[in-house]
Amino acid sequence: MSGTQLTVTLSGGGADDARAVVRALEGTFGAPDEFPADENATVHTATFDGDAPSGREAGDGEGAGSLTAPVTVTVQGSPEAVRRASDTLTRAFTARDDGAASGDQEQERQLLLEP
Repeated sequence: MSGTQLTVTLSGGGADDARAVVRALEGTFGAPDEFPADENATVHTATFDGDAPSGREAGDGEGAGSLTAPVTVTVQGSPEAVRRASDTLTRAFTARDDGAASGDQEQERQLLLEP
């Protein structure tokens, strides 16, 4: 996993809520591999492979939208990528940190985002 790759897993809420969270991360990590689309899914995932395009304010979560229900978000990647994602999401949404786990080269953090 590169220093900027980030995997995001979302549960709770619907596809619109998952897309709002993914949009919040775009300013920091650029476009995801794909946007959550399946309206019937109970878990959504997105992977970001790079940094935000130049000229964009990184990490502000602008344009993220709002949530209709609580969403549990797990972010996994390098410690720097996880920190940046956590910072971005806590600025864009009301968030509660539900803990972290660290491995040799990766870290995982879980947040509860509330409407």
